[in-house]
Amino acid sequence: MVQKAKILLVDDRPENLLALEAILSALDQTLVRASSGEEALKALLTDDFAVILLDVQMPGMDGFETAAHIKRRERTRDIPIIFLTAINHGPHHTFRGYAAGAVDYISKPFDPWVLRAKVSVFVELYMKNCQLREQAALLRLQLEGGGKTSGAEPKEPAGLLAELSARLAAVEEQAEALSKQLDDDSADAAAVATAAHLERKLTGLRRALDALEPGTGSASSVPSQN
Repeated sequence: MVQKAKILLVDDRPENLLALEAILSALDQTLVRASSGEEALKALLTDDFAVILLDVQMPGMDGFETAAHIKRRERTRDIPIIFLTAINHGPHHTFRGYAAGAVDYISKPFDPWVLRAKVSVFVELYMKNCQLREQAALLRLQLEGGGKTSGAEPKEPAGLLAELSARLAAVEEQAEALSKQLDDDSADAAAVATAAHLERKLTGLRRALDALEPGTGSASSVPSQN
């Protein structure tokens, strides 16, 4: 079963949170509410999120300050942030949003279809990264355990490599389709850069598998995919 991605919705107005949930419910992911910057930071301490939708104007800790805290934490600094704002103070205000670490800055009222499409891209990228980490962890586990899995008979090296190669190929195919979609839709530069980073990691894992083919290398040459 594929685990759902979590999307963090941060807004001090309950009606805005309800509207965001209505827009994003079609993505069939886990939507987590936070009514303040402090509450958002608390949620980020324990859960991993694919993307954060962050209201700019909030009492107490506003969106810019919340984003600054998020980007200072090693655990959360790479989570994409989409700023949502009901005000528009011109280019300087928008620049402040990007300077705070946002990948996008959307003024209200916004097109629900556009917002859903933007969020879906980051959810897909997050899911592909999760798959890649799982495949890399499985590869290391299998190599360290000599091809053994809990409750199963040891596999022959050739069969193990074939299985891992097939699983990696499925992720590669999905990543390639996503990259083509980003090219066709002229997506945000941040999304394109994240997809390119994912492809580089997939290439490294593929080279590691190829190096394990008989006569080409050994397990000791497999690079870490952190």
